[in-house]
Amino acid sequence: MTTTKKLTRKIDINAPVDRVFSFLTDPNHLLEVMPSLVEVANIDKKAEGGHSFDYVYKMAGLRLHGHSATSLVEKNKRIIVRNTGGVPSTFDYTYEPVGKGMRLTLTVDYSIPGAVIAKLAEPIVHRLNEHEADLFLQNVKTRIEMGKPAGEETRPSVH
Repeated sequence: MTTTKKLTRKIDINAPVDRVFSFLTDPNHLLEVMPSLVEVANIDKKAEGGHSFDYVYKMAGLRLHGHSATSLVEKNKRIIVRNTGGVPSTFDYTYEPVGKGMRLTLTVDYSIPGAVIAKLAEPIVHRLNEHEADLFLQNVKTRIEMGKPAGEETRPSVH
């Protein structure tokens, strides 16, 4: 049994769109900014910003293995990434210039695996995922604006 959910988050970043786009289309950078992403492997990067890779993601204490691949790339405007396996999901990133910086909008459609639902109540998992998305975007902003890796100081502790 799986449950499908959707969340949307936005953040303004004081940097050019192309810099943020380039950063987020490199799967190696995701380990710096996505708190529950444990591993990326077998990376295949394409010239236009597309990519595919295998991942390990930790949700509710479970290590979930899967595969990620871009399905749409509009350079510096939009990228859609589909994940199969552990956490079936679609990440839709929209990049738009705002003032001297840009706005990154992240929309995620995801399925909560049955094993996770069995461990935690569905509303709790959805709230955890919303928190995870907020941390992810804040880490991207910090990493881009400060020009250094997002470290533990940018990740509020989760209780």
